Amino acid sequence: MATKKFKCNVCGYIHEGDAAPAKCPVCGAPASEFTELKESADPASETPKKKGLFGDTNSNAYIVLYSTVMVVIVAVLLAVAALALKPRQDANDLNEKKRNILSSLSAEGESYDQFIDAYVVDKEGNRIDGNVFALLNDLPTAFAEGKYPIFEAKDGRVVIPVTGMGLWGPVWGYVALEKDMNTVSGIIMAHKGETPGLGAEIATAKYQSKFVGKTIFEGDQFVSVTLRKGGAKDPAHEVDAITGGTKTSDGVTAMLYNSLSNYLPLLEAKRAAAAGAEAAAGEVSNEENAVSHE
Repeated sequence: MATKKFKCNVCGYIHEGDAAPAKCPVCGAPASEFTELKESADPASETPKKKGLFGDTNSNAYIVLYSTVMVVIVAVLLAVAALALKPRQDANDLNEKKRNILSSLSAEGESYDQFIDAYVVDKEGNRIDGNVFALLNDLPTAFAEGKYPIFEAKDGRVVIPVTGMGLWGPVWGYVALEKDMNTVSGIIMAHKGETPGLGAEIATAKYQSKFVGKTIFEGDQFVSVTLRKGGAKDPAHEVDAITGGTKTSDGVTAMLYNSLSNYLPLLEAKRAAAAGAEAAAGEVSNEENAVSHE
């Protein structure tokens, strides 16, 4: 018969026998202070279980594995969410571009699809195949490849996308021209990281209103619109530069000149056509007046 074991609760002495001793031989504690030990509670009789490499939740290996798994799971979830949201993000981006184009024309109440004819022209101003909004997603590359998206309103005005660099990053926008292909009807500009209160002013409606009525041609010569430090001296072609935002102002000046230059063949062709139509209308009017006098 197996011998029982009793542990003294006072000093920890282990007694083996059928019953606890009347008194602990070590500390003298009475039998009531002894507790019978179960077989599994005997540390000497147990064989420690092997936990394995990741069995100990406090081990470095377990922590590294757990962290890696969690990172992978989070990355997968984010990727799935991004893929699921991409169509909606693309739709929002497209709608924002359409709103900005209409805003440059002060035609927010119009339906973009019914009011705007969007197409792409080459360096000579001829229409070519191309997805205008796909090109807008990387306008600098589109310009470098000789592909120029343009938006023509039903009333004869046009909207030209522009892109350049400010002080801290890209600046971009849309310039609307009147039917004469010369007078600025409106402009929308945005930026990635210009200084608030300084260069970032280019994105405000108050500053953008300064461009309305400016002209980009001096006679037949293209001059664009310049942001001049110290105040505009030429009211036809200049706008006051942003106070404290010289670099941004210079960037906008370069953006307008370089971007609009790409469309000169198209603009000049439209200007010539408009002048021809106006001359023809004048001749008809003169003939009608001559007939009426007869």
